[in-house]
Amino acid sequence: MAILLHRANDALNINPPSGDEALSVNGSDWLWAVTAIYVVSFIAFFATSFVARSGEKIFHYLFTIALLVGSISYFAIAADLAYVAIPVVNSKPVETWVRQVFWAEYVNWVVSYPVIAIALGLLSGVSWATILYNVALSWTWVISYLVAAFTTSNYKWGFYAFGTTAWALLAFSTLAGGSTAAKRVGVARDHTVLSGWVNLLWLLYPIAWGLSDGGNKIGVTPAYIFFGVLDVLLVPVLSFVFLFLARNWDYGKLNLAFTRYGRVHQAGEFPEKTATAPAQPVVGEQAA
Repeated sequence: MAILLHRANDALNINPPSGDEALSVNGSDWLWAVTAIYVVSFIAFFATSFVARSGEKIFHYLFTIALLVGSISYFAIAADLAYVAIPVVNSKPVETWVRQVFWAEYVNWVVSYPVIAIALGLLSGVSWATILYNVALSWTWVISYLVAAFTTSNYKWGFYAFGTTAWALLAFSTLAGGSTAAKRVGVARDHTVLSGWVNLLWLLYPIAWGLSDGGNKIGVTPAYIFFGVLDVLLVPVLSFVFLFLARNWDYGKLNLAFTRYGRVHQAGEFPEKTATAPAQPVVGEQAA
Protein backbone atom coordinates (compact mmCIF):
# COMPACT_ATOMS: atom_id res chain seq x y z
CA MET A 1 0.00 0.00 0.00
CA ALA A 2 2.86 2.37 0.81
CA ILE A 3 4.23 1.84 -2.69
CA LEU A 4 0.86 2.72 -4.23
CA LEU A 5 0.54 5.91 -2.18
CA HIS A 6 4.13 7.05 -2.69
CA ARG A 7 4.50 9.67 -5.38
CA ALA A 8 7.98 11.17 -5.50
CA ASN A 9 9.05 14.15 -7.57
CA ASP A 10 12.41 13.08 -8.97
CA ALA A 11 12.78 15.98 -11.39
CA LEU A 12 15.53 17.69 -9.39
CA ASN A 13 17.40 14.41 -8.96
CA ILE A 14 17.37 13.77 -12.71
CA ASN A 15 17.98 17.42 -13.60
CA PRO A 16 19.99 18.85 -10.68
CA PRO A 17 19.56 22.59 -10.02
CA SER A 18 22.47 24.97 -10.33
CA GLY A 19 23.42 28.12 -8.48
CA ASP A 20 23.17 29.58 -5.01
CA GLU A 21 19.53 30.55 -5.61
CA ALA A 22 17.83 27.53 -7.17
CA LEU A 23 14.47 25.83 -7.47
CA SER A 24 13.49 23.60 -4.55
CA VAL A 25 11.55 20.33 -4.59
CA ASN A 26 8.51 22.10 -3.14
CA GLY A 27 8.81 24.72 -5.85
CA SER A 28 8.94 22.00 -8.49
CA ASP A 29 5.83 20.38 -6.97
CA TRP A 30 3.97 23.69 -7.28
CA LEU A 31 5.11 24.13 -10.87
CA TRP A 32 3.88 20.64 -11.77
CA ALA A 33 0.48 21.72 -10.43
CA VAL A 34 0.60 24.83 -12.62
CA THR A 35 1.57 22.65 -15.58
CA ALA A 36 -1.45 20.44 -14.90
CA ILE A 37 -3.75 23.48 -14.81
CA TYR A 38 -2.41 24.64 -18.17
CA VAL A 39 -2.66 21.19 -19.77
CA VAL A 40 -6.22 20.56 -18.57
CA SER A 41 -7.23 24.07 -19.65
CA PHE A 42 -5.64 23.54 -23.06
CA ILE A 43 -7.51 20.25 -23.61
CA ALA A 44 -10.83 21.69 -22.42
CA PHE A 45 -10.45 24.89 -24.43
CA PHE A 46 -9.42 23.05 -27.58
CA ALA A 47 -12.41 20.72 -27.20
CA THR A 48 -14.81 23.68 -27.08
CA SER A 49 -13.64 24.78 -30.53
CA PHE A 50 -15.49 21.78 -32.01
CA VAL A 51 -18.83 22.99 -30.64
CA ALA A 52 -18.33 26.69 -31.37
CA ARG A 53 -20.47 28.18 -34.09
CA SER A 54 -18.92 28.33 -37.53
CA GLY A 55 -16.95 31.51 -38.05
CA GLU A 56 -16.74 32.26 -34.31
CA LYS A 57 -13.57 30.44 -33.33
CA ILE A 58 -11.01 33.25 -33.39
CA PHE A 59 -10.73 33.45 -29.58
CA HIS A 60 -10.57 29.64 -29.38
CA TYR A 61 -7.59 29.65 -31.72
CA LEU A 62 -5.78 32.47 -29.90
CA PHE A 63 -6.06 31.08 -26.38
CA THR A 64 -5.42 27.50 -27.49
CA ILE A 65 -1.98 28.68 -28.65
CA ALA A 66 -1.31 30.54 -25.39
CA LEU A 67 -2.38 27.56 -23.27
CA LEU A 68 -0.29 25.11 -25.27
CA VAL A 69 2.85 27.25 -25.05
CA GLY A 70 2.22 27.82 -21.33
CA SER A 71 1.93 24.06 -20.82
CA ILE A 72 5.27 23.48 -22.52
CA SER A 73 6.99 26.32 -20.65
CA TYR A 74 5.82 25.23 -17.21
CA PHE A 75 6.66 21.60 -17.97
CA ALA A 76 10.23 22.73 -18.68
CA ILE A 77 10.47 24.84 -15.53
CA ALA A 78 8.92 22.18 -13.28
CA ALA A 79 11.41 19.65 -14.65
CA ASP A 80 14.25 22.09 -13.82
CA LEU A 81 15.14 22.61 -17.47
CA ALA A 82 15.40 25.64 -19.77
CA TYR A 83 17.42 27.82 -17.41
CA VAL A 84 20.79 29.56 -17.22
CA ALA A 85 22.82 30.11 -14.04
CA ILE A 86 23.45 33.85 -13.97
CA PRO A 87 25.79 35.74 -11.60
CA VAL A 88 23.66 38.46 -10.03
CA VAL A 89 24.17 41.57 -7.94
CA ASN A 90 22.13 43.01 -5.05
CA SER A 91 21.11 41.82 -1.62
CA LYS A 92 23.75 39.11 -1.00
CA PRO A 93 26.84 39.58 1.21
CA VAL A 94 29.15 37.82 -1.21
CA GLU A 95 31.00 39.02 -4.27
CA THR A 96 29.40 36.54 -6.68
CA TRP A 97 25.94 35.06 -6.22
CA VAL A 98 24.53 32.74 -8.89
CA ARG A 99 20.81 32.49 -9.56
CA GLN A 100 18.77 30.18 -11.78
CA VAL A 101 17.03 32.24 -14.46
CA PHE A 102 14.44 30.26 -16.42
CA TRP A 103 14.28 31.56 -19.97
CA ALA A 104 11.25 29.30 -20.57
CA GLU A 105 9.12 31.76 -18.59
CA TYR A 106 10.01 34.54 -21.00
CA VAL A 107 9.08 32.30 -23.94
CA ASN A 108 5.70 31.85 -22.29
CA TRP A 109 5.23 35.61 -21.94
CA VAL A 110 6.43 36.44 -25.44
CA VAL A 111 3.53 34.32 -26.75
CA SER A 112 0.81 34.89 -24.15
CA TYR A 113 1.08 38.70 -23.90
CA PRO A 114 0.60 39.29 -27.66
CA VAL A 115 -2.27 36.77 -27.70
CA ILE A 116 -4.03 38.76 -24.98
CA ALA A 117 -3.29 42.06 -26.74
CA ILE A 118 -4.76 40.68 -29.99
CA ALA A 119 -7.84 39.30 -28.22
CA LEU A 120 -8.55 42.62 -26.49
CA GLY A 121 -7.94 44.49 -29.72
CA LEU A 122 -10.31 42.30 -31.74
CA LEU A 123 -13.00 42.63 -29.09
CA SER A 124 -12.75 46.40 -28.81
CA GLY A 125 -12.78 46.98 -32.57
CA VAL A 126 -9.60 49.06 -32.70
CA SER A 127 -7.71 49.23 -35.97
CA TRP A 128 -5.25 46.56 -37.10
CA ALA A 129 -2.51 49.19 -36.77
CA THR A 130 -3.34 49.57 -33.07
CA ILE A 131 -3.35 45.80 -32.58
CA LEU A 132 0.08 45.51 -34.20
CA TYR A 133 1.30 48.41 -32.06
CA ASN A 134 0.13 46.61 -28.90
CA VAL A 135 1.75 43.35 -29.99
CA ALA A 136 5.06 45.16 -30.62
CA LEU A 137 4.85 46.83 -27.19
CA SER A 138 4.27 43.47 -25.47
CA TRP A 139 7.31 41.98 -27.24
CA THR A 140 9.41 45.03 -26.29
CA TRP A 141 8.34 44.63 -22.67
CA VAL A 142 9.17 40.93 -22.40
CA ILE A 143 12.42 41.05 -24.40
CA SER A 144 13.68 44.01 -22.36
CA TYR A 145 13.07 42.05 -19.15
CA LEU A 146 14.79 38.99 -20.64
CA VAL A 147 17.89 41.03 -21.53
CA ALA A 148 17.81 42.59 -18.06
CA ALA A 149 17.64 39.15 -16.41
CA PHE A 150 20.76 38.07 -18.29
CA THR A 151 22.69 41.25 -17.45
CA THR A 152 25.11 40.64 -14.59
CA SER A 153 25.48 44.23 -13.43
CA ASN A 154 23.17 47.01 -12.28
CA TYR A 155 22.89 48.13 -15.90
CA LYS A 156 20.00 45.64 -15.92
CA TRP A 157 17.82 48.38 -14.48
CA GLY A 158 18.20 50.38 -17.67
CA PHE A 159 16.63 47.54 -19.66
CA TYR A 160 14.02 47.20 -16.92
CA ALA A 161 13.12 50.88 -17.33
CA PHE A 162 12.70 50.49 -21.10
CA GLY A 163 10.55 47.40 -20.65
CA THR A 164 8.40 49.04 -18.00
CA THR A 165 7.88 52.02 -20.31
CA ALA A 166 6.59 49.61 -22.97
CA TRP A 167 4.24 48.10 -20.36
CA ALA A 168 2.90 51.56 -19.45
CA LEU A 169 2.22 52.37 -23.11
CA LEU A 170 0.52 49.00 -23.57
CA ALA A 171 -1.66 49.53 -20.49
CA PHE A 172 -2.71 52.98 -21.71
CA SER A 173 -3.54 51.67 -25.18
CA THR A 174 -5.60 48.68 -24.02
CA LEU A 175 -7.45 50.64 -21.33
CA ALA A 176 -8.05 54.09 -22.82
CA GLY A 177 -7.97 53.49 -26.58
CA GLY A 178 -9.66 50.10 -26.34
CA SER A 179 -12.49 51.36 -24.12
CA THR A 180 -13.31 54.19 -26.52
CA ALA A 181 -13.49 51.80 -29.47
CA ALA A 182 -15.48 49.20 -27.51
CA LYS A 183 -18.31 51.68 -26.92
CA ARG A 184 -18.89 51.96 -30.67
CA VAL A 185 -19.54 48.23 -31.03
CA GLY A 186 -21.57 47.78 -27.85
CA VAL A 187 -19.16 45.73 -25.73
CA ALA A 188 -17.89 48.46 -23.41
CA ARG A 189 -18.87 46.65 -20.21
CA ASP A 190 -17.27 43.34 -21.16
CA HIS A 191 -14.16 45.03 -22.51
CA THR A 192 -13.79 47.05 -19.29
CA VAL A 193 -14.02 43.87 -17.19
CA LEU A 194 -11.50 41.97 -19.34
CA SER A 195 -9.00 44.79 -19.90
CA GLY A 196 -9.24 45.82 -16.24
CA TRP A 197 -8.49 42.26 -15.10
CA VAL A 198 -5.56 41.93 -17.53
CA ASN A 199 -4.02 45.26 -16.58
CA LEU A 200 -4.42 44.62 -12.87
CA LEU A 201 -2.36 41.45 -13.29
CA TRP A 202 0.08 43.11 -15.70
CA LEU A 203 0.69 45.76 -13.03
CA LEU A 204 2.05 43.06 -10.71
CA TYR A 205 4.55 41.58 -13.17
CA PRO A 206 7.08 44.48 -12.94
CA ILE A 207 6.88 44.15 -9.15
CA ALA A 208 7.39 40.38 -9.27
CA TRP A 209 10.30 40.71 -11.70
CA GLY A 210 11.94 43.46 -9.63
CA LEU A 211 11.85 41.23 -6.54
CA SER A 212 13.12 38.11 -8.33
CA ASP A 213 15.28 38.09 -11.46
CA GLY A 214 15.89 41.82 -11.10
CA GLY A 215 16.59 42.65 -7.46
CA ASN A 216 17.26 39.10 -6.21
CA LYS A 217 15.23 39.91 -3.09
CA ILE A 218 13.30 36.62 -3.10
CA GLY A 219 14.46 33.13 -4.01
CA VAL A 220 13.61 31.14 -7.12
CA THR A 221 10.84 29.10 -5.47
CA PRO A 222 8.96 32.12 -4.01
CA ALA A 223 9.40 33.89 -7.35
CA TYR A 224 7.75 31.08 -9.27
CA ILE A 225 4.94 30.78 -6.77
CA PHE A 226 4.32 34.48 -7.51
CA PHE A 227 4.69 34.09 -11.29
CA GLY A 228 2.67 30.86 -11.32
CA VAL A 229 -0.32 32.48 -9.61
CA LEU A 230 -0.16 35.47 -11.95
CA ASP A 231 0.14 33.32 -15.07
CA VAL A 232 -2.76 31.05 -14.10
CA LEU A 233 -5.00 34.06 -13.48
CA LEU A 234 -3.81 35.77 -16.66
CA VAL A 235 -4.15 32.95 -19.21
CA PRO A 236 -6.25 29.90 -18.14
CA VAL A 237 -8.75 31.94 -16.09
CA LEU A 238 -8.93 34.79 -18.61
CA SER A 239 -9.43 32.39 -21.53
CA PHE A 240 -12.54 30.83 -19.97
CA VAL A 241 -13.91 34.24 -18.96
CA PHE A 242 -13.50 35.31 -22.59
CA LEU A 243 -15.37 32.19 -23.68
CA PHE A 244 -18.18 32.78 -21.19
CA LEU A 245 -18.72 36.42 -22.16
CA ALA A 246 -18.40 35.68 -25.90
CA ARG A 247 -21.76 33.90 -25.87
CA ASN A 248 -23.50 37.29 -26.00
CA TRP A 249 -21.27 38.99 -28.58
CA ASP A 250 -22.44 39.81 -32.09
CA TYR A 251 -19.48 38.70 -34.20
CA GLY A 252 -20.94 40.43 -37.25
CA LYS A 253 -21.07 43.77 -35.46
CA LEU A 254 -17.58 43.19 -34.11
CA ASN A 255 -16.44 42.50 -37.69
CA LEU A 256 -15.10 39.14 -36.53
CA ALA A 257 -17.30 36.84 -38.60
CA PHE A 258 -15.21 34.42 -40.64
CA THR A 259 -16.24 31.95 -43.33
CA ARG A 260 -14.28 29.56 -45.51
CA TYR A 261 -13.92 32.49 -47.91
CA GLY A 262 -12.24 34.65 -45.27
CA ARG A 263 -13.33 37.51 -43.06
CA VAL A 264 -16.83 38.92 -43.60
CA HIS A 265 -17.08 42.70 -43.40
CA GLN A 266 -19.59 44.29 -41.07
CA ALA A 267 -23.11 44.00 -42.52
CA GLY A 268 -21.67 41.97 -45.39
CA GLU A 269 -23.01 38.82 -46.98
CA PHE A 270 -21.86 35.29 -46.30
CA PRO A 271 -20.90 33.70 -49.64
CA GLU A 272 -22.14 30.32 -48.38
CA LYS A 273 -25.63 31.74 -47.93
CA THR A 274 -26.06 33.10 -51.46
CA ALA A 275 -28.60 31.22 -53.55
CA THR A 276 -26.42 30.96 -56.63
CA ALA A 277 -22.76 31.38 -57.25
CA PRO A 278 -21.72 34.32 -59.46
CA ALA A 279 -21.64 33.37 -63.13
CA GLN A 280 -18.20 32.76 -64.54
CA PRO A 281 -17.32 34.63 -67.76
CA VAL A 282 -17.17 32.50 -70.91
CA VAL A 283 -13.73 32.28 -72.48
CA GLY A 284 -13.59 34.68 -75.41
CA GLU A 285 -16.78 36.47 -74.43
CA GLN A 286 -16.45 40.23 -74.51
CA ALA A 287 -17.69 42.05 -71.42
CA ALA A 288 -20.67 44.34 -71.95
